[in-house]
Amino acid sequence: MTRDIININDFIILVEEAKVSTKATDLESESSACAFDEPVIAVAFYGSGNVDLSVKYGDKQRDFNYTKGLALSFYADENVVFDHTVENDKPLECLLIATTTSAIDKLPNQEGELFGEMLNELVNPSDHYVEGPSFIMTPQMQAIVDGLFNIQYEGKTKMMFFRSQITALLSHFFGELANLKTEKLKTPEREKLNQARDILLNNLDNPPSLNEISKRIGLNTFKLKKEFKELFGVPVFKYLQNERLTLAHKMIRNQDATVQEAAWHVGYDSLSSFSNAFEKKFGYRPSQIK
Repeated sequence: MTRDIININDFIILVEEAKVSTKATDLESESSACAFDEPVIAVAFYGSGNVDLSVKYGDKQRDFNYTKGLALSFYADENVVFDHTVENDKPLECLLIATTTSAIDKLPNQEGELFGEMLNELVNPSDHYVEGPSFIMTPQMQAIVDGLFNIQYEGKTKMMFFRSQITALLSHFFGELANLKTEKLKTPEREKLNQARDILLNNLDNPPSLNEISKRIGLNTFKLKKEFKELFGVPVFKYLQNERLTLAHKMIRNQDATVQEAAWHVGYDSLSSFSNAFEKKFGYRPSQIK
């Protein structure tokens, strides 16, 4: 087994390959397990090997029996173990792009915002392991993954090529994810949900109730709650909280406001409630921002 870890900006790239050892001719399969040292948000891209995967955390387990060509997004903390079963005819080829939850806001080129918008359920996890969208890769994505397992360059040229292909792969992933999400909803309803989102963003400090939003956009509350979560990944007021905290983080980081001022600006009357919600989202207190 080979396992290479490469750091590109604030992304951690794990390139993992494994096959049944030729020395162990009496074995038909081997296990290749890994875990993370801290919570991560990641997308795993599987090459041609088609290995079996078991995700284990506590007394829970999620099994994948067909991984060839799979693009799988997830959140995982230190309690989660990823166990691949490698067989003679099923070698492991896994390319994983991850960022830690503490680094999500430091990603360049607004990539952190993209993660928050498209993978909100992972940015704000509810368990040790939270599975996000997954799908079979497009031919373009598969070609990139295959190429990364067969790079012909060396030295600095190899790293330059690798970096460019990782960026391209992420771009394809988010593009495909956007297509899948928008295809689920009819255009008129999508416009109403975007209108609901804009109402929230324009009233972070004093948002209207669900009933008020429903009346303004012409969509009943049941459909608003159900389809808002389907489109944006989180319930309406969880989305509101995330946007509040993200804006407050930016204000404090840029020294545009004190912690107390930022809390008031985004609608928190209680500083302790603000600090607790902030720490739950970002992993540290607002007073610890440097």
